[in-house]
Amino acid sequence: MTDANDTPRTPALGPPPQRRGLALASGVLVFTLLLTFVGWRYASDKETATAQARFIGQGEEAVSLLRERMGNQEIVLRGAASLFASVQRPTPYQWQAYADGMRLQRQFPAMVGLGYAAYVEQARLPTLQLEWKALGYGQLDVVPHGPRPDYGPIMMLEPRTPQNVAAIGYDMYSQPVRRAAMEAAMQTGQVRMSGPVQLVQDGNTPSTSALLYLPLYRNGAQPNTVPARREAMLGWVYTPFRFDEFVHSTLGERLDGMQFTLTDITDEPGQRLYGSGDASPDARFRFQTQLAVHGRRWLLEFASTSPEDAQPVDSMLWGGVLFGVISSLLLATIVFTLVRTERRAMKMALRMSEEYRRSEERFRTTMLHSGIGKALLDSEGCVVECNPALGRIVGLSPAALSGVEFESLFEDEGPDLGEWLKQDDLEAAPVIRITRRLHRAGDLARHAQLTYARVPGGVGQDVIGLVQAEDVTERILAEARVHALNRTLEARVAARTRELSQANQELESFAYSISHDLRAPLRAIDGFSRIIADKYREALDATANGYLSRIRAAATRMDELIDALLKMSRVTRTEVNPRAIDLSQMASELVEEFRAGDPEHRPRVDIAPQLRAWGDPVLMRNLLANLLGNAWKFTRGKPDPWIEFGAHRLPTGTFEFHVRDNGAGFPQQHVEKLFRPFQRLHGQEEFAGHGIGLASVKRIIERHGGTIRAEGVVGEGAAFYFALPDATEGGAAV
Repeated sequence: MTDANDTPRTPALGPPPQRRGLALASGVLVFTLLLTFVGWRYASDKETATAQARFIGQGEEAVSLLRERMGNQEIVLRGAASLFASVQRPTPYQWQAYADGMRLQRQFPAMVGLGYAAYVEQARLPTLQLEWKALGYGQLDVVPHGPRPDYGPIMMLEPRTPQNVAAIGYDMYSQPVRRAAMEAAMQTGQVRMSGPVQLVQDGNTPSTSALLYLPLYRNGAQPNTVPARREAMLGWVYTPFRFDEFVHSTLGERLDGMQFTLTDITDEPGQRLYGSGDASPDARFRFQTQLAVHGRRWLLEFASTSPEDAQPVDSMLWGGVLFGVISSLLLATIVFTLVRTERRAMKMALRMSEEYRRSEERFRTTMLHSGIGKALLDSEGCVVECNPALGRIVGLSPAALSGVEFESLFEDEGPDLGEWLKQDDLEAAPVIRITRRLHRAGDLARHAQLTYARVPGGVGQDVIGLVQAEDVTERILAEARVHALNRTLEARVAARTRELSQANQELESFAYSISHDLRAPLRAIDGFSRIIADKYREALDATANGYLSRIRAAATRMDELIDALLKMSRVTRTEVNPRAIDLSQMASELVEEFRAGDPEHRPRVDIAPQLRAWGDPVLMRNLLANLLGNAWKFTRGKPDPWIEFGAHRLPTGTFEFHVRDNGAGFPQQHVEKLFRPFQRLHGQEEFAGHGIGLASVKRIIERHGGTIRAEGVVGEGAAFYFALPDATEGGAAV
């Protein structure tokens, strides 16, 4: 025991904590360092195997891309050969048009051009030169000069760069490497590639290149025997390409971090076609494979540039080792520190006791000065303690309320506090919020907003409940006044509804008048003017006949405007019956109708699949018919016209649909006029119309609670964006 004035003393801790902590920390350090080394060794072996597999995968991907690119070049040659199947001998202009359509420089940067070389015997060479000159293509000068049994001069070569033009007339059949590939193609009827050559276009600039040849036979059919093929030989379509550009354009950045060598091993010794440098002798990974390409065999060799590049994760492994060492040191330090802080825990416990006392004082202060009435309740529902704010609400002092049953302060019945306070499970006992009528001595009854909550544990005098009370009499009176105003508002809404119903009836009467009363005089004007034109055409001069034509055209135009007004009126009056609809299918059906009605106009139409929305099918079909119909109309006369219908997700999570085209467009500063009835930004002589379609579109969108906007540039096209509430799914094609 200690005296009251004695300060608490920390019990003795036995052995010195420094020695015990140092021994324990050393053991933890050795154990964790051993675990770190074992983990590093395992991770290093695993990462080496992963890096090697990744390197081989990159090499195989590069081989696949090279094979695919050679296949694409063969497709270009066969496409050119099909031109000879349709035309016995295409003209240079037809050849140029085909080559331009293929966009060789963009799709195949390594291809120097696409050409045609004729197979000509010595006796036919003068005749070919005369025919070439007679067709207006100039003098065909075959080089190198001199007599030979057979010739293979270049007749056409696109694109017509200065280097390609200078190559016209070159006899490729005179060069042994080219001749070998041309002979192989002639005899097999298949695409054959030459060995490495220096292109005529490159002059004296060193460059490793090759040529692909595809034989052409008369009548487009391939004979069965070699002699028959030589007899029917017409020439070759061919394409020259440079290996440096071929590899770079095909593989590009895939060669980063590796050395690549391409060698032609068809003949001995092999000839190097491309190389990004000699492989490092200490390269960690190597990979090689062979590829058969159009009669040639290539050897492809890949090597990592350095051990660091082949396995860049080594730095991560060493980082893991460093982290493990630091963690081991940190863990040992923590263990040592925990042992040393055992005494500090005792002092901390004393400090926490003092903080608890201060916390209780703060609670008492909060109770005393709170503007909301608060009371602590015991298990019988009696007030144990309350603050002055509650005393002011009920009209009694806090001392007078102590021990009073809380339920006795109210005039109306409330919840069963006794049952609620006796519940053992605090989480199952809900917080109760209720408004009750308070009995206040010597004053009118007041209304109080009460919040009952359970208090965990026993605090002082058997306190198990807390209630907060707030005087809400003024608020309840204000709510009563609001309810009275709402009843008045309902009466006004009913009156407005009747007025709106009368307005709709008048609108229907107006539509009926337009449909029947206005059309009768129009039919009379049109009928009598037609009779005059038929019976008195010869008696009237050209001016009078012109006036009659204008009268009939104006009557027809007025009749069309009446139809447009009726359509817009029906859009406004039609009841909206929303349901899930497939906008993609609806748009496809409308485009098919446009194509059937206007077969001469063939724009490219892109419709994203699975575009769905929630709306009225009839009104949404009207909306799409107007938007797609406008795009169809305003792209007429444009080169390469296109129309797009798709959707994209907005930041709000909903989808915004769009209809875009590259048609006539409109000035953006006049965009507000588009959705006004009879407002047109193009003349009637340019594009027919009534100015009602987009006004109907806006009304349909507004009736669905959506939004619409438009963007346009004169001469470049227009785009209309609309969003609908409750859109279920938009998106791109799968």
